[in-house]
Amino acid sequence: MIRFKNVTKIYDTGIKGLKNVSFSVEKGEFLFIVGPSGSGKSTLIKLILKEEEPQSGEILIDGQNIANVSHKNVPYLRRQIGVVFQDFRLLPNKTVYENVAFAMQITDATHREIKRNVPATLSMVGLHKKARSYPRQLSGGEQQRVALARAIVNRPPILLADEPTGNLDPDTSWEIMMLLSDVQKQGMTVLVATHAWDIVDNMKKRVIALKNGTILRDVKGGYEN
Repeated sequence: MIRFKNVTKIYDTGIKGLKNVSFSVEKGEFLFIVGPSGSGKSTLIKLILKEEEPQSGEILIDGQNIANVSHKNVPYLRRQIGVVFQDFRLLPNKTVYENVAFAMQITDATHREIKRNVPATLSMVGLHKKARSYPRQLSGGEQQRVALARAIVNRPPILLADEPTGNLDPDTSWEIMMLLSDVQKQGMTVLVATHAWDIVDNMKKRVIALKNGTILRDVKGGYEN
């Protein structure tokens, strides 16, 4: 589903985001990306989203080298990818329902599709009773659930989560990770960049550890396996 082949990204400041990184992620796999600040986690996600371009190497998504995707077709590439951010990025003047529906509207989904998919997705993340609430009326965990619902409502094959529990307490963080695991069980490929080492080890998934832009370890069954 996702493949990095000898990918190097160096920023204009001279900082090395990634250095000769290679790995593959299979369809339906759950992968944690861990490492300290500056290790390359955010760079990796930005490269997949084509927000950044590598100096060398190839990035393939479902067999397509995304370097060959033209600027005008980048939005279509990104429709294959749901994204959850640390800071939620919800639209404050829209209700929970409207925030999630908006993700479908920009893909030209029909009213019937929206009416069917949005309530089902809100139920999946446990927010069907909050559909008419606004983000300011929600807890941080609830806002992240809305962000997750928005990311998956179009049923993209790939879900990226960049520090999705960074602003949450431990119990709420665990709940969000369990939802991400549920998403993976439905067939979605899930990549999670995180500092939450305790959760990483408890979930016993595959882990790629980055340090200074290179892969330090690539292991299955949790980092301390």
